[in-house]
Formats: sequence, C-alpha cells, structure tokens
Amino acid sequence: MATTTVPEVKKGAPVTLTATAIAKVKEIMGQQSPVPAGLRIGVVGGGCSGFSYSMQFENGAGMMDKTFDMDGLKVFVDSTSVMYLNGCTVDYVETLEGAGFKFENPNVKSTCGCGSSFSV
Repeated sequence: MATTTVPEVKKGAPVTLTATAIAKVKEIMGQQSPVPAGLRIGVVGGGCSGFSYSMQFENGAGMMDKTFDMDGLKVFVDSTSVMYLNGCTVDYVETLEGAGFKFENPNVKSTCGCGSSFSV
C-alpha cells in the first residue's frame, strides 16, 4: 500500500503580519471612505516566475475564504492561496530606496530579478 504525502497545514492563520505591517494596514484603512472590512492577501498566477502576491482591501469574505483576526484586523485568504502562503510573514519596511510590504515565504524555491514574483 502506497502512502500519500499530504502537505502540513498549520492551525491558525497561514500567513503572519508583523505588528508594523498591521499598524500600517490599519493606518491606510482609516484613510479610506468607506472604511473597508479587512485586507485580502493572496497569490495570483503571473509574473516572471509563475506567481505573485496580491494585497487589497475587501468589504467582506468570499464563499471560499478563510478569515483570520490579527490584532483586530480581519485578513481574508482564499482557499487556494492558503497552501502557498503557509508559514509566510508579511512585514512593512522603510528604506532609503522606498517603503512597502515585504513577503518572507519559506515555500519559495526561486524568485525573479525584480523580486515581485516567485515559484514554488
């Protein structure tokens, strides 16, 4: 009898936002009118390496979404993106070159030169 390897799914949120990232998202959300219900984080096909990350404000969860509460911030992740984001950390960084959200994903095997897409 052959055994099938099933990827480990961690309990709780597949993606973690640092306190700095949560604070920045809340700050930006507070400037929106009307204020969105939460933040959608996902993985979409495309980019030089096959996948890229997406972040956008949402007014509610979709049918196939998992909803996570991160320090009062609702984070929506669609069921397909959950497996690609498992163990991922999102931070907000400010450098001399610019500011933005940075994804640290242990599942990534390679990235492209521009750093905005990846493959697993």
